[in-house]
Amino acid sequence: MEEHGASVASLVIVIIVAFLTPILLHRLKLNFLPVVVAEILMGLVIGKSGFNLVHPDMWLETLSTLGFIFLMFLSGLEIDFSAFSGKKKREKLPSGKLEPNAFLVSTLIFIGIFVISLGLSYLFVLMGFIDNVFLMTLIISTISLGVVVPTLKEAHLMKTTIGQIILLVAVIADLVTMILLAVFVSLYDGGQGNTWLLLILFAAGVLLYFIGRRFKNRKFIEAMATGTVQIGTRAVFALIIFLVALSETVGAENILGAFLAGVLVSLLAPNQELVHKLDSFGYGFLIPIFFVMVGVDLNVWSLLSDKKMLMLIPLLLIGLLVSKILPVYLLKRWYDKNTVIASAFLLTSTLSLVIAAATIGERIGVITSEMSGTFILVAVITSIFTPIVFKKLFPKENNTEKKRKVAFIGANQLTLPVYSELKSGLYEPILYHKKLEKADKGISDSLFEIIELEDFSLQSLEKTDASNADIVVISTGEEEANATLAIAFKEYGVERVICRLESPDLQESLWEHDIEVFSVLMSQKTLLRALIESPSVMNILTNQETALYEIKLLNNQFEGMSLRAFPFTGDVIFVRIFRGHDSIVPHGDTELQLNDRLIVTGTKEYVDELKRELEFCEWC
Repeated sequence: MEEHGASVASLVIVIIVAFLTPILLHRLKLNFLPVVVAEILMGLVIGKSGFNLVHPDMWLETLSTLGFIFLMFLSGLEIDFSAFSGKKKREKLPSGKLEPNAFLVSTLIFIGIFVISLGLSYLFVLMGFIDNVFLMTLIISTISLGVVVPTLKEAHLMKTTIGQIILLVAVIADLVTMILLAVFVSLYDGGQGNTWLLLILFAAGVLLYFIGRRFKNRKFIEAMATGTVQIGTRAVFALIIFLVALSETVGAENILGAFLAGVLVSLLAPNQELVHKLDSFGYGFLIPIFFVMVGVDLNVWSLLSDKKMLMLIPLLLIGLLVSKILPVYLLKRWYDKNTVIASAFLLTSTLSLVIAAATIGERIGVITSEMSGTFILVAVITSIFTPIVFKKLFPKENNTEKKRKVAFIGANQLTLPVYSELKSGLYEPILYHKKLEKADKGISDSLFEIIELEDFSLQSLEKTDASNADIVVISTGEEEANATLAIAFKEYGVERVICRLESPDLQESLWEHDIEVFSVLMSQKTLLRALIESPSVMNILTNQETALYEIKLLNNQFEGMSLRAFPFTGDVIFVRIFRGHDSIVPHGDTELQLNDRLIVTGTKEYVDELKRELEFCEWC
């Protein structure tokens, strides 16, 4: 009975500490410290290194293990495979050089990191710190996505080329080291070496991916995704448990199955609402327990009393930094020294996979418990200081407001007035038009800056900067030419392409390419009907002071925030929120999510201010 009471008391202490940690960080304004690292530090205080208030038992071990499994799942889910597509437009840097190919450079950097890590591992073996080169290489070469992603988001660098390079290096490192960790376990756990059994796990993953893709968009699945059924959440947990069980069956670690489950869900492109639910459950309950227990089990005093381990800490920190700085120096061809060094420091951060590798290495007897604790302590240290150094060293971008480029192809009665209105706002419009037609129409050079073309062919436009625009509006007098150009610009990677078409047949073919279509005839019919049926609505649409505006939420700082807690005040009203295929009537408790399209009305001055904060933050 006393043991049961002690175990419940330990569980209560861990849960309360996990609850209070982010509150203390906020109150003490320690924003530079990642929450997960703070949880480990709090675990040190209440565990073996501190007051020894927590005594691990079955409940805590089970919840901690589930937290680790869910952390590995979310690590896989966090990987954005669209970053591997390489479709992002390569623009010119301030130095005048063309941006590097993010995927190619990231791959080369990781290869360099792995080779140098291998060399450093042999040095550590020669110095007598460790006997296993394989494990040491994994520990030095791994990078923490859990530290890199939040740091890049906070610095608004996720959509920049340098941000994509840093992210891709971390993603590749995460994938490769996780797979190699599974190979390591199969080779050294009992000496069985049944590495080929991992193929069964990956084959099951491929099969489940195709099954998931086949059933994902079925109507009956969508109908069961809400209410008390929540079929999407059930499917995710069934997938995690199945792959974890299969992973253990084939002799691999359970975390590999969890990581693979996250990768599969990421590849299936889940809706943001489901991802938000999974994040809330993981980071709100299970994962904090795991990180607090990492701190609880870590005995810092025994490490510091061991001279060998004490010497290993600074040497390993230097090794981690050297393994990143030398390969990342490749970026010096395109970026300044501070950017390169800052990027190398951020990539030095290690956490989750080091904890996994250290725990597994200790379990199978490759390293001692003291060595495992040293690896975890070094991982915690890197996660504390590397984001701070990154923020200090990374050059502050010019805070001048950056405008979105809009390329109008075809100057006529539709595009010219819109060009004039956009020019005074948050956009940078550019007009492209044929020489002869421009003269015939009597378009004034004093009113419109027009780039002249020989014709509206793709060859003529390729000589211009039109493909580097954020939005391309195509409105020439030839429908087929409009459609051809629209598809070509979309293939070039232009974010939004808007095309003028009157033919319903052509419209359907463009919708398949994710091209937005407008029709003069349809617009006139809609306008006339609205004037007859809803004159007040038309007044809202046409009045500059009360017009409707669309703002896309890209600033992650407002994700999960309710409208009631929205910090802005002013002359604006939220009319509608479009989330995927859903149309939501907003109220005080409605929570905002990334990529929400907010329909608002209010004075243009205030709406522009709101756009800068919500929509343009990623380009700041």
